[in-house]
Amino acid sequence: MARKTKQQALATRQHILDVALKLFSQRGVSATSLADIAQAAGVTRGAIYWHFKNKSDLFSEIWELSEASIADLEIEYRAKFPDDPLSVLREILVYILEATAAEERRRLMMEIIYHKCEFVGEMAVAQQAHRNLCLASNERIEQSLQLCMQAGLLPQTLLVRRAAILMRSYISGLMENWLFAPEMFDLQSEARTYVAILLEMYQFCPTLRAN
Repeated sequence: MARKTKQQALATRQHILDVALKLFSQRGVSATSLADIAQAAGVTRGAIYWHFKNKSDLFSEIWELSEASIADLEIEYRAKFPDDPLSVLREILVYILEATAAEERRRLMMEIIYHKCEFVGEMAVAQQAHRNLCLASNERIEQSLQLCMQAGLLPQTLLVRRAAILMRSYISGLMENWLFAPEMFDLQSEARTYVAILLEMYQFCPTLRAN
């Protein structure tokens, strides 16, 4: 019975997250209350507070789950390309772009981050959590680039910090622009081409290399 109760609790938690994600996307984070989420999810406000301290905590959980899926994907690709860190990096970047266009959950998450969230008031705490995740992500990008350099797949003189900043800005910019105006370009079908362009810059752009 205890096991079933735990499974039910996990299912309820996930249901709340899914409903919150859709409401945040439809109304914006600031215009969505925990009472709204409880009503849409068909649960009591007490059930919400059983799983989450506040709206900021709930929002941070959604973002952390999104980041965790990327970490799991990295493990999968490292097993698939054990001696080719550049292919691992390439496939992760392609996935991030393609999934933004093709997978509803990721699209909604990115849409909220870029266009439906004001990090003010109670959400200021979520902004700090988001910043910490971004900094951690930047470190992982730098580590991935260094692995590529060690394997001889990227120039030994590549300016890693500059390349990492460029990568995050480039990928984020593509997603933000597509989410704002999807008719501008086909992100899903062109994802691999855009990633190839970025990696070619790393390999051939002189201003990305140390003197």
